[in-house]
Amino acid sequence: METNREAAFIASRRSFLKSAGAGGLTAALSLGSVRKALAARMRPRIPAQLLANAFSADLPESACHLPPVRVAADREIRTVAGLRPFRPSGFRVELEKFGTTTVVHNYGHGGGGITLSWGTSRLALDLGLQGHTGPVAVLGSGAVGLATARLLQEAGIPVTVYTKALPPDTTSNIAGGQWFPASVYDPQRTLTPEFTGQFQAAARYSYRRYQIMTGSKYGIRWMRNYFLSKEPFRFPTTGGQFSLLQGLLPELRDLTPQEHPFVNMPYVRQFDGLLIEPPVYLPAVLDEVRLAGGKVVVGEVQNTDQMRKLPEKLVFNCTGLGAKALFGDAELTPVRGQLAFLLPQPEVTYATTYEDTYMFSRRDGILLGGSHEAGDWSLDSDMETKIAVLAKQKELFDGMRSC
Repeated sequence: METNREAAFIASRRSFLKSAGAGGLTAALSLGSVRKALAARMRPRIPAQLLANAFSADLPESACHLPPVRVAADREIRTVAGLRPFRPSGFRVELEKFGTTTVVHNYGHGGGGITLSWGTSRLALDLGLQGHTGPVAVLGSGAVGLATARLLQEAGIPVTVYTKALPPDTTSNIAGGQWFPASVYDPQRTLTPEFTGQFQAAARYSYRRYQIMTGSKYGIRWMRNYFLSKEPFRFPTTGGQFSLLQGLLPELRDLTPQEHPFVNMPYVRQFDGLLIEPPVYLPAVLDEVRLAGGKVVVGEVQNTDQMRKLPEKLVFNCTGLGAKALFGDAELTPVRGQLAFLLPQPEVTYATTYEDTYMFSRRDGILLGGSHEAGDWSLDSDMETKIAVLAKQKELFDGMRSC
């Protein structure tokens, strides 16, 4: 454990945040020092075995001859619904004391749980491991909990994971798996300099970590994305959330109508990103936790009294929506999302975002989604939502032509 090094980093980060004050997003982005300091600290410690993984990419040279998705009701193979753990102020990485037990919270990622999992877990370790010795507990075995457990093991810390459910029955299993931190916070809020720094540091760390995990073992590959619109984009390629993700979206540019096959879509923006397929990725990381000596206990920690009775006195809370009841987080709310899967099309290797719908191509099927229903706890499939998504996607892909 690099106690002195980590203590120096925490001190430098606090110094910056104190000097930045409440200057808002513009002030945070204008001071490159915090990004450089966080980036230096957040470079992933790359396990040697991961370096053997070859990068996997199947990026089209141009958009002109993209194969269309065949959208039809009789090609649907399943429809599922999941819940995003959303906090308007953004994810929570914070330390809290419960008597002799120290809890480090790491939850509330909205639609960016898989995307940001490695990065916020790194931030959580920075808070929790200062001066700590002995085993630790991780609550939850979704993407965030598993990333936290692996980083602890890489630091030489014995880990026990306490979890209500295991893959394939976690909330993370319902995620699309596109690397893009969407719906992480309320875009109408003014982000604090502290959260902005955490968000950027977490995104950069996770982005680098997933790059060294590309390949069939983890179900991770590069994928080209196309944002489609009938109206001019609200933000240029250097504005809005794109500013927070500078350098993390390669090949980011707007295409001319002559460069893409999407009829009646005069505005098309492309960038290259990563796809993490949950049915492959989550079991693979869980296997690594176990192979590294991690203990897994299946059973729900229902209240803080039960938590305080755990033998581990350092606990990383990665329970997602479970934190609402377990720790009384009134800000945490579910945002329901529904996904319809069509038969796989191996020739389709790209993704699209069109108005409030999106398409990802995965090995287990063509994924169609985009619904965001705040406050809805239902996991039942909704027929009207499915029909509306299929109709919009069919209109889009039936109108494709070569250019």
